[in-house]
Amino acid sequence: MRWKWSEKQVLVTALALCAVLFVAGWFTREDLSEQPYLEILGGGFMFNYRNTDVYYGFTAQVKRPLASGSIIEASFEDPRGGPPHVVSERVSTMTDRYALRSPSIRGVEAGKPYHVAIKVYDRERKQVIWQTERSYRSQISDKIVPAKPLTIGPGYHRNPEAVKSQSSLPRQ
Repeated sequence: MRWKWSEKQVLVTALALCAVLFVAGWFTREDLSEQPYLEILGGGFMFNYRNTDVYYGFTAQVKRPLASGSIIEASFEDPRGGPPHVVSERVSTMTDRYALRSPSIRGVEAGKPYHVAIKVYDRERKQVIWQTERSYRSQISDKIVPAKPLTIGPGYHRNPEAVKSQSSLPRQ
């Protein structure tokens, strides 16, 4: 004996299956209101000894929808003790990852924590939507970075001033 499906049975079965899938989806969903707006993916110090450049920063990914034009602002502690370096970037629809970094800094000590305050503002910078803090430690001091750039130009040609200043140093 063959089982025959009527249109009504197929419709009821399909609706029951949709209801089961909907309920399963409802209970396994992620509530975005419980997530932070940004997830900090990583960060730390960068030493470019060729260009005598030292800076620190972080990379963040938007995890919760932000209005286009919102502002991500980072306030980096100055290792020399001056006012913090403030850097900001506007949120756009083109990407969900943002990298913010301090300007060139000096006075970095190995093992000392340097703080970064991260804030997300609305597009007019009137209201703080979200904020967090991080701290980063360098494993080395910036004393290893030479006073003059070792190379100049796009071809990394030796800097004659750096060669002169190195030859005047006492040999060990």
